[in-house]
Amino acid sequence: MQKYLLLLLITLSGYTSIMKACTIFSCSRGGEVFVAANEDDMTPFTRIWYNPATKDRYASVCFGAPDMQIAAAMNEYGLFFDYAAANYDLSKLGLANPYPGDIMWEVLGKCKTVKEALPILKKYDYISQSQVILADREGNSILINPKGIIEKNGDFQVNSNCNMINGKLSCRRPEIANEMLSVSKENNIEFLKKILNKTHQEGELNTLYSTIYDLKKGIIYVYLFHDYNTVYTIDLKSELKKGYRIENLADHFPASFAYENFSKNHSLYLKESILQEMKEKGMDATLDHYIAESEKTSPKNEKLNSALLEVALQLIKFSWIEHNNGGSWDYWFSKPNGYDIKKYKDNKLISAEKLLTYLSAHENKDPKLRNFMYEISGFINLVQGNTKTGKDLYAKSISNPNEAYPVTLTRGNEIMKRLKK
Repeated sequence: MQKYLLLLLITLSGYTSIMKACTIFSCSRGGEVFVAANEDDMTPFTRIWYNPATKDRYASVCFGAPDMQIAAAMNEYGLFFDYAAANYDLSKLGLANPYPGDIMWEVLGKCKTVKEALPILKKYDYISQSQVILADREGNSILINPKGIIEKNGDFQVNSNCNMINGKLSCRRPEIANEMLSVSKENNIEFLKKILNKTHQEGELNTLYSTIYDLKKGIIYVYLFHDYNTVYTIDLKSELKKGYRIENLADHFPASFAYENFSKNHSLYLKESILQEMKEKGMDATLDHYIAESEKTSPKNEKLNSALLEVALQLIKFSWIEHNNGGSWDYWFSKPNGYDIKKYKDNKLISAEKLLTYLSAHENKDPKLRNFMYEISGFINLVQGNTKTGKDLYAKSISNPNEAYPVTLTRGNEIMKRLKK
């Protein structure tokens, strides 16, 4: 379990999209405006979540990793963004004015066009190591990275990154996309699918899913695990009428041996299986079953306990996003906005705390791990309005700085400072 948490905490070192080596491009010609993307990574279980409009935000749909980091999104007015991971050294760029939360999420909720977004994007430093493309239904697009903003020159723009192969930088994916877009004047679903097919990846790093967005019509064409013969079509306007919800992308596709085999061999498969069982049998019955299994003396316990910790964190993320109009759990990334704790009640939080209480009581090997769980339990209690209990748990989590992860100390001290005001 200690090795598991080390990997978990490494992900908190920066707020970047989970996608590793994507190929994304916009194309506006012939009166049509599309963006298309291959989303490449090593982690399956992609989520989709729909966010109806509120008095403060436009409606939207998001695609993201199982931990609910947003990889790509489009709002009801056809404003779209998508990330490609990059390797900028932020320490050398003197970025001193970051947005206090997720700037692209702010843009998605408040802007209809690239033109409307530019004042926000120019006001703040972009502090992610990724490069993001922003496109609208009028045919405009820009690339945003920590060094600045690049406007589209021509009728298409490619956002991609490069892989290291045998110690050399390989950029064939963006080259192929640029070549195919340059020599053709086509702009239709079949042509864009050909580009996605030519630039998809297989192996340890896979194209998990691909998308083509019709920004004018608000239609999204989705393909799972680089199978471009089977499509799931989303009419965003119709889907938003059904209300807020989170879905697993793979549930919209017929069984595929290749994808199932890839998923079942992934380290998160047990966690995902437990979450699925919760849907089918209820949270309480499922948790009681797995806690009873964990209490049995078995070499499997460490793997199960790691999965149960992941389940607890996932339930918090599901809950927070549902009650915050679809936005990411900024507290997890130590964002300033993340310390503005909204109070509400949710059974998912009760179940998460049940798991954390059990796991922290049985974690005797690593005090840092135990204090991390005290911290997260403290957050849950603050959200539910149990301020005294939450404060006590935070105080406990940081009482011995030598027995706390740096991220627990950072967040714990900030919360305690705010609670004293």
